[in-house]
This record gives sequence, structure tokens and C-alpha cells, in this order.
Amino acid sequence: MRRNEAGLAHHPAHHRSGRSALHPAHHRGARPALHNAHHRSAPPALHPGAWWLWALALGTAATRTTNPLLLALLITTSAYVVAARRPDTPTARSYTAFMKLALAVLLIRLVFAVVLGSPIPGTHVIATLPEVPLPHWAQGIRLGGRVTAEGLLFALYDGLKLATLLICVGAANALANPARLLKSLPGALYEMGVAVVVALTFAPNLIADVQRLRAARRLRGRPDKGLRGLLHVGLPVLEGALERSVALAAAMDARGYGRGADVPASVRRTTAALTLGGLLGVCAGTYGLLTAEGGTYGLPVLLAGLTAALAGLHLGGRRSPRTRYRPDRWGVRAWLVAGCGIAVAVLLTLAASYDPEGLHPGVVPLVAPALPLWPAAAVLLGLLPAFVAPKEAS
Repeated sequence: MRRNEAGLAHHPAHHRSGRSALHPAHHRGARPALHNAHHRSAPPALHPGAWWLWALALGTAATRTTNPLLLALLITTSAYVVAARRPDTPTARSYTAFMKLALAVLLIRLVFAVVLGSPIPGTHVIATLPEVPLPHWAQGIRLGGRVTAEGLLFALYDGLKLATLLICVGAANALANPARLLKSLPGALYEMGVAVVVALTFAPNLIADVQRLRAARRLRGRPDKGLRGLLHVGLPVLEGALERSVALAAAMDARGYGRGADVPASVRRTTAALTLGGLLGVCAGTYGLLTAEGGTYGLPVLLAGLTAALAGLHLGGRRSPRTRYRPDRWGVRAWLVAGCGIAVAVLLTLAASYDPEGLHPGVVPLVAPALPLWPAAAVLLGLLPAFVAPKEAS
């Protein structure tokens, strides 16, 4: 070994291999390059509209059945996909709140069935509550009385359907940030889209603020539960919501939100006529499809109304000129995710027509519900996004 002028020791082997003696720092310096290369090669994020179509299709499938086994399978399917593909963001962490909300809805439905009674007659009496006499103008409503197993089971099936729908909406909110949907909306719906996005993002931000403040109070040894903790947490949460509202208003004003382009009067009149006529055509076509007499003209009128409404939205987008920064791409994976959700909704709708007893089990007489096989297999198609969709970075 020999020393240079700076007094640093060098080993001859390092000179022969051409490596520096400070090779750990060299490797540390190479890590950011590898990290950036990993991010450059990461798959693009899935279009948020695909997640929302998938989740809303599962919710539509939930409205076609009251079978608790199928509803539980839908909840399990959405929960598995959320656990496998949700990012670590405040919006994604709101899924637990939607689960609690669904459970609260189910319990409230059961309480109403116990207190207000059920229209389903039953012979298996569980309990008899004191009944409150009501005036004659309140006929058909009772407070108290007999509580039957059939009435409770009917309320459980009905409440579970609504709870499943709420959980599916929570899955969409957890998997795709609603704010990203704003970039994909037509220009004519931009104002309405901003209102909807702000409403959908309020709950996740509120939950994140509450969790952050409760954790800070626990670290300081202060109570974070009960009425006292709620009073001390509520004011900072409202203050944070007000600050976000002011910041959002300033950002929207800085980006020129609400400024319209000069559109000729003829284009405005054509846009209004197409949009209004298209919506009327959609209503008339839907009514025709739902009635036996309008089966011949329902579908053509519905298609014509949709075409006119879409043309009106396209022309209406010329009023709000805006650019899109890094627009989301609708690729093959987005088609697969949205398609499997729509397939679940279509198959369960067909099953409700061909096998109504399997999808709507009766409670009189009191029998255990059975699991229909091919509707259950159709629900399992909703698990496809857990394997084909990329997981977004947090």
C-alpha cells in the first residue's frame, strides 16, 4: 500500500481493476438511476372510468337479487379486488368507512323492521313488544307488536342489497381517485363534474383529517374518543375543510375555470335542441322498452335519443376550451376491467328473468336460501381486475 498527497490509502488491486476505493458511494449513487428506470418501466395507471364502470356494474348486479349468498359473494369479490389493487392514498383508505356505513344501514333496516313491523306475515314469533296505539289516520303503521323471523329475514335481505351497493361505490372510490375522472368528462359536463368530484372527495379528506388529528392527540396524551374528543377534533377538521375550499377556489380561478369561448348563436341553439331532444328520446325509448305496447319502437327511439344527446354534448364542449395534462389512456386492460363488470351485471339480469326463485328466495315459508351455480360463477368474473389491472403507485 502507498499513500497519496492527501494521505488516503490505496490498494494496488483497486488500480488494476479500475475501480475506485470509494465504491460504496458509487453504488449508492447508482441506486437513484435504477429507481428511476424502474418507474419508467412501470405499467401505466388504469383509466379511472374503467374502475367506476366495474364497480357500478357490480352494484347494478346487486340490485337484481336479494339472495344473501350472492350478495355476500359480490361483497367478497369487491373487497378482494380492493385489497389487491388499491393504492396507499387517503381516498383508498376510505373503503373501511364505506364498510361501516353499509353495516350501519343494515342495522337501521333491522331496527325499523322490529319497531315499525314488517309487511311480511309470519308464524315464527321471536318476541312480542308493547304496541303503541295510533290514531285512525295512521292505519297501516304500527309501533311495537309481534316480531317474526320471516319479517326479520325479509328486512335482512332488503338491507343487505343496499349495503352491497354502498360497498361497491366505496370500492370505486378506493380504486380510482374521483378527481381523475374530471379529465375524462366531456367539456359540456365540466361544471357538473367539478361539483360531483368535490362532493365525492369531501368524505375521504374528512376521514383522513380525523385520523390525523386523533393520532396527534393520542401522541400528546389527550383523549381522542367520546364527546370531549369529538369537540376538540371537530373544530380543526372544519377549519381544514374551509382552507381546502379556499385553496380549491383560488386554484380554479388561477386556471381560468368558468371562462367560456365565443360560440355562435346558431351553434348554441343547435346544442340545446340536440341535448333536449336526445334526453326526451331516451325517456320515451326507455318507457317503450318497459311496456309491452312499445316494444317495437322503444329500442330505435332510445338509440336515436342517445345519438342526439351525445352530439349535443360534443357541440356543448366547444363552450369550455381546456387542455388535458397527461390524459389517461383507455387501453386493453381498461376494456377487460370494465367488460368483466358489465358481464356480471348482464348475466345476473338474465338470471333474474330465467330463475327468479334462485335470485329472490322467499321467506314464507321459512327456508334456507340456496346458491345458484351459474349466477355465482358469473359473479366470480368480477375477480378478473385483481389479476389484469396494474397496481397504482402511492
